[in-house]
Amino acid sequence: MQQSEPAAAIECVDLTRRFRQHVALDSLTLSIPRHQTFGLLGANGAGKTTFIRLVTGFLLPTSGTVTVEGQSPIHRPEHVRRQLGFVMETSRLYEDLRVRGFLRFAGGARGMTGTDLDQAIERVVESFQIGHVLGRRIGNLSKGYQQRVSLAQAFLHDPPIVIVDEPTAGLDPVQRAEVQGMLGALQGQRTVLLCTHDLHEARSLTTRVAVLHAGHLVAQGLTERIIRDDSALALFRDPHRESS
Repeated sequence: MQQSEPAAAIECVDLTRRFRQHVALDSLTLSIPRHQTFGLLGANGAGKTTFIRLVTGFLLPTSGTVTVEGQSPIHRPEHVRRQLGFVMETSRLYEDLRVRGFLRFAGGARGMTGTDLDQAIERVVESFQIGHVLGRRIGNLSKGYQQRVSLAQAFLHDPPIVIVDEPTAGLDPVQRAEVQGMLGALQGQRTVLLCTHDLHEARSLTTRVAVLHAGHLVAQGLTERIIRDDSALALFRDPHRESS
């Protein structure tokens, strides 16, 4: 009998992570639907990065569970890594590498070789329009093109889920619009988890959002309801709870 697909792309139940006395994430229960762009919002220190690290298996939970496409990052780490692409901040790129070399390195780190890797590089180079910078050092590119390179490496293995962490931080308005346009084109094609504290970005790109404050889930639901105007900033400061 064929196994049915999990209802959620990412799901956690009572997920908690402590660092000694500090509780970075406290009993988070959350379901991220498949094929949607989902926003995880909150101020710095809210718990967004901790959540990403738990989803990717970089951290182990203190208690509770998290699954990716129905599988545990703890018990099936290789399977989970194949499901995920991660768009890092531009500061985490290897600035001394040329773009082509970096893409080959990123693909090799995921076990891609030979013709499969060559074809994957051709595909992402075309998708993110970076063909004319393949021979340039990453450190010599504008931040906008560095972010395109970061997007490209995340899609090399054609993952069903992409985690995007603060994708437009530090970009100028033109670069910001270009990156947001690329992310907007992904809507409905795959699951995108967008971690940001930019309310405008979340409104324009996401279908549903969850808001974290000091490790607690303080709001979740349809984007148009939770962050319909600037009054949503109160959720970043005051942990009163509301949900749809």
